Amino acid sequence: LLLGDRHFNNQPIDMPMSLLFGKPPKMLRDVTSRQALPAALDLPDVLLKEMAIRVLRLPAVADKSFLITIGDRSITGQVVRDQMVGPWQVPVADCAVTLSDYINTSGECMAIGERTPLALIDAPASGRMAIGEALTNIAAADIGQAGNIKLSANWMAAAGHAGEDANLYATVEAVGMELCPALGIAIPVGKDSMSMKSVWKDSASGEDVEMAAPLSLIISAFAPVADVRRTLTPQLHTDCGATQLILVDLGQGKNRLGGSALAQVYKQVGDQSPDVDDPLLLKGFFDAVQTLNRRELLLAYHDRSDGGLFTTLVEMAFAGNCGVMINLPVDAGSDAEVLFSEELGAVLQVKNDDVEEVLSLLQQQGMEHCSHLIGTPLIDDENIQFDRDGRTILAAQRSELRKTWSETSWRMQSLRDNPQCADEEYQRIGVDDPGLSPLLTFDAEEDVGVPMIKTGSRPKIAVLREQGVNGQVEMAAAFDRADFEAVDVHMSDIIEGRISLQQFHGLVACGGFSYGDVLGAGGGWAKSILFHSRARDQFEQFFHRPDSFSLGVCNGCQMLSHLKELIPGAAEWPRFVRNRSEQFEARLSLVEIVKSKSVLLQGMEGSRLPIAVAHGEGRAEFANSDTAGKAQISMRYIENSGEAAQRYPANPNGSVDGITGLTTEDGRVTIMMPHPERVFRSVQLSWHPPEWGEESPWMRLFRNARVWVG
Repeated sequence: LLLGDRHFNNQPIDMPMSLLFGKPPKMLRDVTSRQALPAALDLPDVLLKEMAIRVLRLPAVADKSFLITIGDRSITGQVVRDQMVGPWQVPVADCAVTLSDYINTSGECMAIGERTPLALIDAPASGRMAIGEALTNIAAADIGQAGNIKLSANWMAAAGHAGEDANLYATVEAVGMELCPALGIAIPVGKDSMSMKSVWKDSASGEDVEMAAPLSLIISAFAPVADVRRTLTPQLHTDCGATQLILVDLGQGKNRLGGSALAQVYKQVGDQSPDVDDPLLLKGFFDAVQTLNRRELLLAYHDRSDGGLFTTLVEMAFAGNCGVMINLPVDAGSDAEVLFSEELGAVLQVKNDDVEEVLSLLQQQGMEHCSHLIGTPLIDDENIQFDRDGRTILAAQRSELRKTWSETSWRMQSLRDNPQCADEEYQRIGVDDPGLSPLLTFDAEEDVGVPMIKTGSRPKIAVLREQGVNGQVEMAAAFDRADFEAVDVHMSDIIEGRISLQQFHGLVACGGFSYGDVLGAGGGWAKSILFHSRARDQFEQFFHRPDSFSLGVCNGCQMLSHLKELIPGAAEWPRFVRNRSEQFEARLSLVEIVKSKSVLLQGMEGSRLPIAVAHGEGRAEFANSDTAGKAQISMRYIENSGEAAQRYPANPNGSVDGITGLTTEDGRVTIMMPHPERVFRSVQLSWHPPEWGEESPWMRLFRNARVWVG
């Protein structure tokens, strides 16, 4: 183990590995290779459209919204690229990207690659393809050099099963000793699961039964990101003039269908596996995409993997809410092979004026022979058409394919959640939808807090949290950016008398899951105040101070709603109960700022803004309709077309009239279920209009607080 120090020109660490690890016993395994003899594919003589429908329904290919929307993807306020892409929030992103802090634009990215079915044909090829898929996925981020990527390898094998030990050895050798060194990428970490085999006795026949999983390598790729704003997505752009789609075929026309989604939907495997035949070509492709991205020559990017080129293109059309007209290469196998083979590659969207420069750069990286102009997006047209050699081989409407792609998710969601909500979401597909449509009634670039900042004072705000609360850091960052001095205050600090609320101008209760919400949303947290005399007195005095303001977000919103007896002008507030969908809802939703007395929302009235939503109990339940009519509403969910959202998922929790924010009669206390603190920078939004600057319009809320304090 050597460590070199360039400054002192020495080696402060020079340690024999035997000293570091001792002399562990060596394991000897005597294994026998077993040649796989899979049958060649025998696909039925059916229309390509039937093949396409089957492939789109396969879980590995299909829409996975039913899983994605129940996981919090905005927590920390440092998530830049989640699965959902574009104004229509379609889950097709190639990689995940996060910010490294709340100020800069550097960050980190992660992507996954796996090709387990290929191991049934060629185990080393499955390992190489897993790494290839991880690279073509993570190429969407601004990484720079391939050497900046680090891999984590999760090996799974049925050790002891005939041929599997030899397959494992051969695949580790192919990946660790050959491919990764050729790519200049290291695998510093990983794990293994060597018991992927089950044996049991059949109760009916009494016979021993065994089930073994094929060798599996799951690759997780990680890398630092120079500029998270340069992350590419599969969303086709129809607002940039005439554009072209370029297929970069790293399979070089082989189009092998073994182990593909198409083979699986016909209950076959095949005998010809895709492979990384030319590691230098893969590395050149990665370098080319990085260069093209930094030169701002790429509008959209999507890798080719599960479902083949057909799935790549229709997913790009789904994300762009448009059609495509495709002319497939004619010298690369059958129609089915060209459409559904899962060789490595990607599709790039490029402006017409930039096509020549892009093709020239691809040529410099040795990809002239595998770069093909294959078509264009269609504006105001949902037709998806594939032509080849002068004939149309497959055509369908985007909405038809999208419903097929989302059918599996809808059926799973219907079984797990409120089926009515699942139906409402599925029925939206094919309906004319403008997508997220922000509308600003104020200048988001204006810093209304500048006069206050010039005073040099930084008023203190208590960032309040309790056991289970997890949103305090991003909340503190947002208020710090608005020139507050954010102070971390735990409930135990108040209960034990270490901190007094009287020293603060503002109080913000953060989101999370206080006490696991076992006493109802925010109930346990509120009771720790209501049933403790010191805490109750402090909060009541604070709320009654005319120079104080308060904000409750998500779990903090739920908690403050339970404290309405202590808060002047909050008598008509609702309580917040389980979402109508019966699930945790994590989405980018559109809300309207309603005219109210809220000191935090002044000047924002009438604006329609996307905002992060992440809660399981956000449905506002009023004592009766009269109470709802008297409450000071400050924010509501709306449809993309602008009217109050009544249906799921535009109304993610089922609140009457989409109500999701309220304030008091004097506007000093505001509560809301969505998370403005997670989207105070434009880059934190899963999608935002390209003309928005560094700070999102939600920063106005925090600056309003600074103006009000004075």
